[in-house]
Amino acid sequence: MSVAFTKEGDSESVAADLPDRPISPHQNLVTAKGLAQIEDELAKARMAYSAAQTAGDVHADRTAMARATRDLRYYGARRANAQLVEPDLSLGTVQFGRTVTIEREDGRRQTYAIVGEDEADPAGGSVSYISPLARALLGKTVGDLADINGAEVEVVGIE
Repeated sequence: MSVAFTKEGDSESVAADLPDRPISPHQNLVTAKGLAQIEDELAKARMAYSAAQTAGDVHADRTAMARATRDLRYYGARRANAQLVEPDLSLGTVQFGRTVTIEREDGRRQTYAIVGEDEADPAGGSVSYISPLARALLGKTVGDLADINGAEVEVVGIE
């Protein structure tokens, strides 16, 4: 049989088969900033999709189209089920959308904003509300103690 009649896989066709981004089974709680980030990513995905369509031969760059389509599905779903949550500032408790400062046993102080999954950035000072750290702190007030990974921390500030 001639090679001309066989289909050999190429890196382009393999790359075009991108798996979907996993969507969390948890509620998609978002802050106003998190909602804006999702909407920004959705707009970028729409632009990337349009660019991939108008770039000419879609078959020539299936990877760009696959990536744009995957991102459109993901951010479209995240936007569709986003639940904007504003913290109740009259409560003096750690809650979604607020920033909490803790003091560790060794005297180190750390400050984290409790946010939605898509906007969480622990290195940047924000953690997802479903993270073990946030779950241990939710509902606490200043002066309360919490156990985080076997270590005791004290809530020293809530903003």
